[in-house]
Amino acid sequence: MTVTSTEESHQQRLHWLAEQVLNWSGLPVVHIRPTAFLDTPLFTSLAARSIRENGTLALPFGTGRTSPVAVEDVARVVATVLRDPAPHVGQVYELTGPRSVDMKELAGEFSRALGRPVTYVDVPPERWEAELPKLGMPPHLEQHVAVMGRLHRENRYDRTADGVERVTGVPARTIEAFVAARRDFYLG
Repeated sequence: MTVTSTEESHQQRLHWLAEQVLNWSGLPVVHIRPTAFLDTPLFTSLAARSIRENGTLALPFGTGRTSPVAVEDVARVVATVLRDPAPHVGQVYELTGPRSVDMKELAGEFSRALGRPVTYVDVPPERWEAELPKLGMPPHLEQHVAVMGRLHRENRYDRTADGVERVTGVPARTIEAFVAARRDFYLG
């Protein structure tokens, strides 16, 4: 999703509207735009379940690429901006992980982090979306996650940005480092 592509996700539309209101307000603002979070159910609870069950990452992303960012990295950016906001006013920071990977590469990072084979299984989108209500997410979040799945499949998350490192001086963590730090969670 981009900040101006608001027709797909209701959540994205609300984010875009909030940015517009802040811009129109005349207040000094900084926009922080993370891409997909590593901490979402896509890469945490859903991934952990399928890894435990059969050593797979079962997602509907096809051959799409992604560059998810850890919430901790986003928090470091926000904390840095809040400590000294003046130099950041008027800036837009796009936040992604350090590199964009396809799903086989993503599974490889999980494999290395967990010390066991993990392979990617491309799940038909309809079947995957039918499972989302079982996660207990609010309806607007469920709709947003379904859109994220489709947009990943369309390769619309294939991008990287240096916002984390530019603001904090420290690169965004890799998928492998994120998963390794949560090894017990993924392996159960």
